[in-house]
This record gives sequence, C-alpha cells and structure tokens, in this order.
Amino acid sequence: MEASATSKLLVSDIASSVDHVPSNYVRPISDRPNLSIETSGDSIPMIDLQELHGPNRADVIYQIKNHGVPEKTIERMMTVAREFFRQPESERVKHYSADTKKTTRLSTSFNVGSEKVSNWREFLRLHCLPIEDFISEWPSSPVSFREVTAEYATSVRALVLVLLEEISESLGLAKDSDCKASNTLGKHSQHMALNYYPPCPQPDLTFGLPGHKDPNLITVLLQDEVSGLQVFKDGKWIAVHPVPNTFIVNMGDQMQVISNDKYKSELHRAVVNSDKEWILIPTFYCPSLDAVVGPQPMVTPLSYTWVRLCPQQELINEEEESHAVYRSFTYAEYYEKFWDRALATESCIDLFKASKT
Repeated sequence: MEASATSKLLVSDIASSVDHVPSNYVRPISDRPNLSIETSGDSIPMIDLQELHGPNRADVIYQIKNHGVPEKTIERMMTVAREFFRQPESERVKHYSADTKKTTRLSTSFNVGSEKVSNWREFLRLHCLPIEDFISEWPSSPVSFREVTAEYATSVRALVLVLLEEISESLGLAKDSDCKASNTLGKHSQHMALNYYPPCPQPDLTFGLPGHKDPNLITVLLQDEVSGLQVFKDGKWIAVHPVPNTFIVNMGDQMQVISNDKYKSELHRAVVNSDKEWILIPTFYCPSLDAVVGPQPMVTPLSYTWVRLCPQQELINEEEESHAVYRSFTYAEYYEKFWDRALATESCIDLFKASKT
C-alpha cells in the first residue's frame, strides 16, 4: 500500500489511503514534535489595532483584533479555501507544479525538488498584487474562489500598510504624509498560501512544516479553529490558540535586516493531528525581486522603501558603534536561497551578514 500511496502527488490523497506515515515523511528521531510536552498553555500577546500607537511595540509576533478586515470577508475566505481542498484530486491537480517560480501553483510539502524529508502539507500559493495581473491564473473552481480571494487579499493589504506605518513609527522614523506606503503600490509584492494539513495517522513522526523563519518583510496569518501553529518563545514551543476574527502578525527576515536587528524574525512551525484537518492562510508581504536590501542609509519611513529597502540612517550610528549588521543584496538573491535550502535550516539570514572589518 505504501508504494501506491506515495505515488500520489498530493498529501491529502495519501492521507485518505494509509494508516501509517510513509517513510519519506518520517523525521529523524532528534527532529520530531514532542506533542505531549511542547504545547504550553502560554500564548502570544493580543493587541488591539485601535490601541497600537506610540513607540513601545517591539513584539515580533502577536495576535491582532479590531483590525478592520470584515468578519464576513474572513469567513468567506476560510470557507472557499476548505471547499477548494475538498474537491476531487482531478480538479485540484490541474494547478499542480513543483516549479517554485510559478506565480500560481498547487504543491505538497515545501520544495519537493530539493528536500530530503517531506512535510504533511498541501498548499496553493498565489501571487496577488496587482490582483489584475494574476487573478486569471487562479483556480476558477469553486466558482466564488477568485472573487472571494481578491476581496480578502485587498482587505489584508490595507491592514499591512497600517501595520508598516506603525512599525516605522516604533523605530523612531518620521512620518511624512507624502511618503505613505499607500502611494507606492506596485513597488512591492504580495503572496498568499492556502495551507492544508490533513489528518495524520502518526502526527508524532512528522511536521506540517518544521521550525522556520519567514524570508519576507511581514506575514499576516489567518488560522481556522484547530490549534496547529506553534512559535518558539522563551526557550520553548508554545501553541498559538485560535481566536475568532483575529490575525497573527509575524515579522520576517527582511524586517530584521531593514531594522538592523531591532526587530527579529520569529521561529515558528506547524504540527498536525490524527483527528482533524486544519487550514492556515498566511499573507506574505515582500519587497519586489529587484529591490536592494542593504545598508545604504535613507530617511523615508519603512513603509515607503520598497524599491530600496535598507537599515535606516537613524538605526545606524557609528559613534555608538551601531553599524549595519547585513550586507546589500537583492530580494531575488535571498528568496532563491530560501527555497533552495528547503527549510534544511531555520533561516538563511546569516549568509547575508556584513563582513567585520
């Protein structure tokens, strides 16, 4: 049975036909989730967006409420995602590709072309900015998929722009009404992933995704009612318990670079269970691929520096020996490293540190 199961492209179809985890999904003993002790009752901070003001906003991962995205928009997005993954394999596989450069693709695990151990995950990845450039590539089944996803992506983008302005202020950077991020649309990119984690017969042997840090600037995650997301905090893994109508906000590696380590990207992972499917929908905000990320000083707010992202002049103070931590690079260079390493390491940010002289 294992041979026939592993010949299937999609993990959800493997899951429906096995009573044990195929060998290519089994993690080494030293790298397995200990589900009995690693789900602390602690969780991450809950922040009210209406109260997110002032300089004291140093959390790198938090849940956010009163965020301005309509509850109906959230409900419809989660519903259409579930409907997509419950379609027959013959419908879903129309969008399958192992090419990590494709702007719309269904795949499984993480990077099937380079990873050594597979992950218990199926995902649909979408580029969605500008929406009109990509929407024709998106699935047309379910029939409401494109409309619902476009509405959701637009609403989340508006939220991200607010968050970036608040983060810019928290770093002590001046706000300029002529330089708001809303005036620079098209100079950055936005991706979504619809992550589907089917029930797993042996969840203690594998991960939905192992511990990793996001390569982008900032991530806004929507999770359903099943607890499967965990973050590494204070030396231990803790569960991020689902709270209706909230988002999880996570800083990525590019935020760590442009803030010169004032913000740090957060280690997180997805665990699976034997009883329930669960869905996690992250929205990734990124620089454009040709953006230069590096130590060239600029004075505009973070949310405006999409074409050339860099540690801000105010964050690099030679007199106080606060030099640029990272060298210059293009986001395309960073993104390629991230996919090629296939989560073999938690992050590739150390490859981009500036040389010490």
